[in-house]
Amino acid sequence: FTDLVGFSAWALDAGDAAALELLRAVGTADEAVVLEHDGRVVKRLGDGLMATFLTVQAAVDAALEVQAALAEIDLDGYRPKVRAGVHWGRPRRLGGDFLGVDVNIAARVADAAKPDQVLVSDDALARLDTNGLQVGRPKRLKAQGAPRDLHVAEVSRASD
Repeated sequence: FTDLVGFSAWALDAGDAAALELLRAVGTADEAVVLEHDGRVVKRLGDGLMATFLTVQAAVDAALEVQAALAEIDLDGYRPKVRAGVHWGRPRRLGGDFLGVDVNIAARVADAAKPDQVLVSDDALARLDTNGLQVGRPKRLKAQGAPRDLHVAEVSRASD
């Protein structure tokens, strides 16, 4: 899952035309990145999206690249900040959508991320090749609708 941080407050001041222009630019950028990593956009959620990937590596690489792509967007001085959450599981398919506990967990992981942060669940982290990545110390995620033993860690590109 991804979500633009502070979008609603900004859109309130900027107006519908600017908000739509920004969402088009963001949609073009993030959908291209998802497709480059063999992912599939399941649905747009206003100023965010839900996507599925075949591997955790692809999901994390895409999330980090979406951050970089959105950092290039500037709409009259406004630069969108995105947060992302990655979880590994077996969601249930219903038509073109996915539902289930793992989808809820992924959403909670994304909700816990700060601006320009990618958080991964412990299930995802266990399946991630961390070469070239910096991984923060896992912390317990305290969120309604998330398992009590769920831990998350921040993932970013390693500094050279």
